[in-house]
Amino acid sequence: MTFLVKPLTALVATASLLLGQAAIAAVDEAVAKQIKTKLSAGNPNATFGDVRESPMPGLYEVEVNGGNVLFVSKDGGHFIAGDLFEVGSQQVVNLSEQRRGRHRAEVMDQQSLKDMIVFSPKGETKAHIYVFTDVDCGYCRKLHNDVPELNRRGIEVRYLAFPRAGLNSVGYRKIATAWCADDPNKTLTDLKNRKDVPLNVCSNNPVAAQYKLGNEVIDVRGTPTIVMEDGTVVPGYLPPETLAKALGI
Repeated sequence: MTFLVKPLTALVATASLLLGQAAIAAVDEAVAKQIKTKLSAGNPNATFGDVRESPMPGLYEVEVNGGNVLFVSKDGGHFIAGDLFEVGSQQVVNLSEQRRGRHRAEVMDQQSLKDMIVFSPKGETKAHIYVFTDVDCGYCRKLHNDVPELNRRGIEVRYLAFPRAGLNSVGYRKIATAWCADDPNKTLTDLKNRKDVPLNVCSNNPVAAQYKLGNEVIDVRGTPTIVMEDGTVVPGYLPPETLAKALGI
């Protein structure tokens, strides 16, 4: 699948890999209550998270519906929906994306490895990546062909299912077959290599849950989508040497 990346997005994504976390301080309980009360009155169907001081003086951060962050005035009467950027001497950093990355890393770390199809190095595991994949995706096949080289470099590949055509598609039945197989690793490889594999969808497979995770938390727009250890999302294919460098190997 082809992905278009705007120059500024690419710049801030690269910068976000290099910089640490932005410090966010807690706020007075009365101020937090005032902000959340005002926001809830304006949209009673929304769910608002904790209120924190924003890196921009005079604004406060509030997470809405477990995802996007609003930048809100002290009285809760005005807010800005969008990303907050920090302009440094040599680079621009997307502070909002840094925060989303930390959240994604926490969520991915909570997922059970038993529900993934994992290709591990024979020797030392130096790093790991999560990959939302589909069996009918050309670049997914290209990435899968790189798995032996990634393993050789000490990178563990943890696959999660993301049938691009949805849960009522043949693609779902194909990828669910891999997760339901006695040998998931071989079956996934066979399916990606376009071998004739009898479809077998078991009732307790995790494909629907992983598809939901990709849509609602990771914001998968296509496959493959790679999630790095720090929560950075790479939308599309990267060669082994580039992945290894990004992982510090």
